Amino acid sequence: MIVKVNLPINGYEIKIERGILKKAKDEINLNRRVMIVTDDGVPEKYAEILSEQCKMPHKFVLKNGEESKNLDNFALIEKALLDNDFSRKDCVVALGGGVVGDLAGFAASCFMRGIDFYNIPTTVLSQVDSSVGGKTAVDFMGVKNIIGAFYQPKKVLIDPEVLNTLSARQISNGLVEAIKMAATFDEDLFTGFEKAKDTDTLDFETVIGEAIRIKADVVEKDEKEAGLRKVLNFGHTLGHGIEAALQKTDSPLLHGECVGIGMLTMCDEEVKARILNVLKKFDLPTGSAFDFDDAMEAVTHDKKSSEQGISAVYVSAIGTYEIRNMSNEELAKRLKTVLTD
Repeated sequence: MIVKVNLPINGYEIKIERGILKKAKDEINLNRRVMIVTDDGVPEKYAEILSEQCKMPHKFVLKNGEESKNLDNFALIEKALLDNDFSRKDCVVALGGGVVGDLAGFAASCFMRGIDFYNIPTTVLSQVDSSVGGKTAVDFMGVKNIIGAFYQPKKVLIDPEVLNTLSARQISNGLVEAIKMAATFDEDLFTGFEKAKDTDTLDFETVIGEAIRIKADVVEKDEKEAGLRKVLNFGHTLGHGIEAALQKTDSPLLHGECVGIGMLTMCDEEVKARILNVLKKFDLPTGSAFDFDDAMEAVTHDKKSSEQGISAVYVSAIGTYEIRNMSNEELAKRLKTVLTD
């Protein structure tokens, strides 16, 4: 399956095909210096498969986790590119999840004012969401994705076979973003999640393809989040706050898990019941014990906030959405509904 992201400048293809990692050289130009950015949570064999296809491969390995998405690692990647004589004719390839893609893409956007960037996502979360759309960034001073750039990849290769090495928790974590897009844009896709018994009965190629189709359409209409693209933040407004608060504890939740909880705070009761049912089906949390003050601090420092409040995506019926401006008081009230003992 091929999904095209048609942009006025720097449009690209997303190719979804089983086994495509093993023939990446047929899809992208690897006959040059290639910096493969990955992390220690990605099976080494994937980087080896890619390296063997490169004329001059180099590898930069991050520590797995959100804490690696920082300016220090950004600088280290830039140094590695400089030390290995990379030029504007060379490229960076992200091989991993969202953290790897965000950081590698940002590094590629800044080196020599921009060199070719390719994304080969290896998690459900990054395949259905973060690998598409050109958002690259690092976290700074406790604020997620606050320093970055819109920088579109030259091409995205998605190999469903790499998902075989993921844990059940990581698979469910990634499905949240697809559930989010179904809840806001596609009731039929959402109904598919409701009909599935569990992750084993899902057609992942169809789910990935449909989620990407939705996101690509949104990105085409609003590349730099001036309007429509904000809809993709459904569940993120309070979800990011919960995630930030839990990062300070011994029991953090994954990004998708926090977004799932965040979705429950931004919808009508009937919609909440349907989303709750789907989250439970895929063994996803529906509430959490977190420090309320820490979460609210992160929410109010979110890049989507303004003097008038925060623009949040609200769903009153599955397959639809609206943008509501909410005060800190209303956000606090909604946040408390998912706070557990």
